[in-house]
Parts: sequence; C-alpha cells; structure tokens
Amino acid sequence: MPIIETTQLTKTFRVPQKDSGLWGTLRHFARRRYRLVTAVRGVSFAIEPGEVVGFLGPNGAGKTTTLKMLTGLICPSTGQARVAGYDPFRREPAFLRRITMVMGQKQQLIWDLPALDSLRINGAVYRIPDEECQRRIGELSEMLALGDHLRQPVRKLSLGERMKAELMAALLHRPDVLFLDEPTLGLDVNAQASVREFLREYNRRYRATLLLTSHYMADITALCPRVLIVHEGALIYDGTLDGIVRRFAPFREVRLELAQPAVRECLGAYGDVVSVEGQAARLIVDRERLTGTVAQLLSDFEVLDLTINDPPIEETIGRIFARKDPA
Repeated sequence: MPIIETTQLTKTFRVPQKDSGLWGTLRHFARRRYRLVTAVRGVSFAIEPGEVVGFLGPNGAGKTTTLKMLTGLICPSTGQARVAGYDPFRREPAFLRRITMVMGQKQQLIWDLPALDSLRINGAVYRIPDEECQRRIGELSEMLALGDHLRQPVRKLSLGERMKAELMAALLHRPDVLFLDEPTLGLDVNAQASVREFLREYNRRYRATLLLTSHYMADITALCPRVLIVHEGALIYDGTLDGIVRRFAPFREVRLELAQPAVRECLGAYGDVVSVEGQAARLIVDRERLTGTVAQLLSDFEVLDLTINDPPIEETIGRIFARKDPA
C-alpha cells in the first residue's frame, strides 16, 4: 500500500495584478484585479514505503508547492493526497508525528542558543521521554559526526554543521516520511557528500520514505533510483534515471581525439560542440544522424580515438527543461 499517493493534485493561486505608477497603485486599492496562476496541475503518483524518490523540475515548476500540499501547509484546489494514511491538510497530531519537512533555505534552530537546547525543545514538543531523547540525540549525532558542535551557539556553526543540526532537529521524532526540499543548498562538496551519506544510512536503518528535491544532480544520482519530473506544474516523467536518457535524449555524446588541435568552428557543422581542449573535442549529435556524422568525421579528420556514449544525465535534464513542450 503506498505511503504517499496523489490523485489529480492541482493548486491554483489568485495573484493580484497592479499597474505601475501612482495611478496604478490608487486604482489597485480601489478595485483590485487578479489573475489565476496554476502552480500544480493534475499530478498523480504513488510512492511505496521505504522508497527514495527524486523530485525534479526547473524553478517555478511546482515542486515546493507539491511538497507543501503533501505536508498540509497549503490546501489543494482540486484532487486528493494521502500521506501515511492521512489527509495532510487536516494536520492531525498523529500525522505530524509521522512526517517531517526540511527546507535548505529555512531554519528551525534558535540562532543564539546551542543546537542541543533546540533539540531538547523539539523533544519536549513531541513528548519524547528525556532518556529516549538523549539516546536519539546521541545516535543522530554519531551518524552525522557532530559531537561537541551541538554545544556551540548555532550562529557559530559552519553552514554544513548547521544543516546537519537542522536534520537532527527534523528527525528527532523519527518520522516515517521525509520531505526534503534542497537539503544540500549552498553546502560545499564535502558537506553535500556527508549529508547524502547520512540520508542513505537513515533510509537503510529506519526504512524511511524520502521525497527529495535538489538542483544538485549528484544528490539525485547518489540517492534516488526513481525520479519524478515536473514541468510547468505537470508531471512529465515517472521512472528510473536511466529511463530519462532513453525517453528524452534523442542525441548521443561523441568524444574525439584528433591528430591536430581541434578547431571549434570546423566541428560545428557535425553537431553541437560542447567543449574543445587541445586535440580533444566533445560533440552532441542527433541519434538519427549519428552513423552518417561519425563516418563524415572519420573521413574529414585524422581521428586518433573516438567514443560514443549517452550524454550525462545533468545535460539531458537541462535540455528537457529548456524545451517548450518537453513531453
């Protein structure tokens, strides 16, 4: 039975419209005009317990709006959502004890207090017995390698340490469902890797379900066997990472090593030139033209080495988002 399920989930906002200038401001006070903006349109999917699912889309695609509906922060205009057997918008205490939401650009820790104090407050809010709360703090602290950092004021922690402490605060009540909105935003490479490893271990140890949004594809490729892609509010893909390339990438990557230095202008006629470094070049070529293009390259240049691969997943997804009609 799915732990997260949505059926034709839709959210439309009424946005005020105001003309510029003093007259526009006065008219806006007297008679307001609105336009309707559909942030999420007819999204349906189901996630089983213990799954780790990536939720991808460009800025403004509706990812955060969907997460807010699934956590009950906003009510859908139409459609239904069920999370852990509950209607999220009712915000029942039993439901709130089973979920958490972490937003990379938001914080819940008290800035001037040690993180440990905020964690104890969270333990009291969730009515976790003191002994059990201390045990969980110790366990999570060991998993995140925070140690004595919890005794420092939050404002003195590095960004990576602060994000780890935020994760501790969000997971202290041991939720079944984690909604993670850009959890590695702004972190350096080492901190990102540390957070990813923690989330992987948390999923393995507690069989928690994760729905993760991120603009760092390393987060998605490291954690998520399955991805959902939304574009302009609509779900356009639900499947594996490898399936994205098969469905959305009608092109291949051709890497060349030439006997002479590569010239970008000369290679432009064979495909999109991604990079040129000395004698090496990288092209993107339409699949339908691949055989003919490779034969022409071998005929026109002295080629020392040539390899053909599927393009990187980041590049494929970037091209999906750049299209007007990606479906």
